[in-house]
Amino acid sequence: MTTLVLCVDRSNDVGRKAGVATPVVGWEAVRSLVTDLGLADPEDAGVNCLLESLHVARQLSDGGEEAVVAVVSGDGDSPVRADRALAAQLDEVCAAHEVESAIVVIDSAGDERAVPIVESRLPVDSVDRVVVRQARDLESTYYLLKQFMADEELRETVLVPVGIGLIILPVLLLQFSTTVALAGVASLLGATLLYYGLGVDEVVERTPERAREALYSGQVAVVTYVVALGLTLVGVFLGGLGASASTEGEFVAAMRFVYDSVPWLAVAALTASLGRLLDELIRDEGVRTSYLNLPFGALAVGLVVRGFAGYFLEREAGWGALELLGVPLSPVQRLALFIAGGLVLALVGVRVATSVSDETLDEVIDDEAETNPGAGNRRGGGD
Repeated sequence: MTTLVLCVDRSNDVGRKAGVATPVVGWEAVRSLVTDLGLADPEDAGVNCLLESLHVARQLSDGGEEAVVAVVSGDGDSPVRADRALAAQLDEVCAAHEVESAIVVIDSAGDERAVPIVESRLPVDSVDRVVVRQARDLESTYYLLKQFMADEELRETVLVPVGIGLIILPVLLLQFSTTVALAGVASLLGATLLYYGLGVDEVVERTPERAREALYSGQVAVVTYVVALGLTLVGVFLGGLGASASTEGEFVAAMRFVYDSVPWLAVAALTASLGRLLDELIRDEGVRTSYLNLPFGALAVGLVVRGFAGYFLEREAGWGALELLGVPLSPVQRLALFIAGGLVLALVGVRVATSVSDETLDEVIDDEAETNPGAGNRRGGGD
């Protein structure tokens, strides 16, 4: 059994600082790489990670196991390209050496994100996280703070929100009470942490590029999304007008907002989903089931929500009963009618999606039979 001791350098410090191309495989090659990287940047934690890889490989060899030590790194201007380069290097190492499992050595949280890439190709027996011990004195603390200040990404993530909070705090203290000021600053810092923690910053960063690609490619969804946004604003506006005109309490005002805005919101969702569906049809690559279900689902949800809002308004605000073919309906009958309508729409959507999927499958089978008649004969004989 041969074990691969893999040192992962997702940020490509080895290539940028030491100028060494990866993958680097073998005890002597990795040992030489330690010297090259240490001379290029003695403060880099990657040096300790390389030494830990050699240490683990020697322990395995002393225990009578065969071990291959290797270093792979990411290379590219984006996380996706870096991970793909790392995966290609790992495939190269696995093709050159018959290894059955891996021990991954990392020194940062960023490198740990590459562990699933290794797990998709080899069983991972262990993940060795290298933590460098530091002297806990004033000089070391100052040095760590200085290194922290030199990291541009950490400055933007931590220092900028804290600085904005400290600037806003005196203004809030002058205008409001201490409690309100502290609550406002805490809310700002909390929103910032959620913004970066949930990856909203990455979505916002990619949005202009995706919008530009959509505009250049002539997608119908771009127009329908703008129309959907306008319909959403209209729905919110009309819902707000209805809620402001209500005098029966907060709950009734909320139900009035929902009742007035839901039709517009449902139509907005329908418009956006139809645009996406048209793009799928134009590309002639087959329509996924989810895109077929979405228009029916949007209308069904809107119908059910409006039914519940109307039920509460009839009960609490004394609205007049709905008439169906001249026959007045009680609030319960009205609610049941809306729920039944929503279920029927949902079932119709499922039926349409299933029918289209079956037709697509039949077309694929027919195309395969025309391309390979022998395969169709074998299927027919099996039946």
